[in-house]
Amino acid sequence: MKSDHNFRLMGLVFGTILLASASGLAQTCLTSDEMDAASRTAIQSAATRYFDMVSKGDSASLKQNAIPALANNFAGMEGTIKENQANLAGAHATPRPPFELKAEGTAPLPRAEFLCGVFGAAGQTANSTEFVIPNLPPGTYGVSILDVTTQKSPYTVSFVLQQIGTDWKLGGLFLRPAQLSGHDSKWYLDRANTYKSKGQVHNAWLYYLEGRELALSVPFMETQAIDKLYEEESSMKPADVPAGGNTADLVASDGKTYKLITFSPLPVGENLELLVRYQTASVADSGQAFQENMAVMKALVQKYPEVRDAFDGVVARGVESSGRDYGTMMPMKDIK
Repeated sequence: MKSDHNFRLMGLVFGTILLASASGLAQTCLTSDEMDAASRTAIQSAATRYFDMVSKGDSASLKQNAIPALANNFAGMEGTIKENQANLAGAHATPRPPFELKAEGTAPLPRAEFLCGVFGAAGQTANSTEFVIPNLPPGTYGVSILDVTTQKSPYTVSFVLQQIGTDWKLGGLFLRPAQLSGHDSKWYLDRANTYKSKGQVHNAWLYYLEGRELALSVPFMETQAIDKLYEEESSMKPADVPAGGNTADLVASDGKTYKLITFSPLPVGENLELLVRYQTASVADSGQAFQENMAVMKALVQKYPEVRDAFDGVVARGVESSGRDYGTMMPMKDIK
């Protein structure tokens, strides 16, 4: 999630920053340096303890230590833990300085904003961080990000904790690889600039998207460096791709025009696939849906031949108005 990333605070603000909403409520952020030692230690200790449970695949203990809203809907997190258990077994985690967030009020905040550290006249600085969290219930929260070294590749594992009494309970988990196919964010960003210099604007934009994705630890956290990536990506986005809720037309060889919803990179294992989602009337007939997917793949590669050398394959998904979809994945070499 990236919401309103152009938000800026005008004027010079130091230390803890309070944002007053229309209802008079406030959101407060304390950086690690501003927190008292006991709170800082408690957040880091809880995150380290929960990471140990994650690395061991101990979903039961994590569920027992989760806030009620998460414990009652734990299946998704349990699946994520199980999917990554083999990679994280025996991993070593190094915590970054944590943050403490306080949201006042008696009802969930539609858009809670927390400004942390030092902001300048132009907004973010090298010593600032912003968190934008939708529908956040009032409370005191901790955000702890751990850099994780595994035998396979590095990860970031981030925890959102909520203080319940004297305990820091698990409220959210974000587990993200920091590399894909042995390459980190900088490699993909550099590759994007290489494609740009060759005039391959679609490859450039798509690789920039992947480089930015690998740079994110949590989707609701913004820094000066992350803001710069969003601004650069926006300037690189070609005019003929779907964006901002608008579709883009793709004409197939049979003369049919498909409305593209999504055009983006998609990591699948160690491969980087090209994902295209498009509108379709129905996916009830799987045979017909497969043929439409193949038509979209072929048309896409014909329109943008540069993608053949940049991606391992294409994933096409026809999407009904109901949201139900049907997907097909095909290696690039098999798309004729």
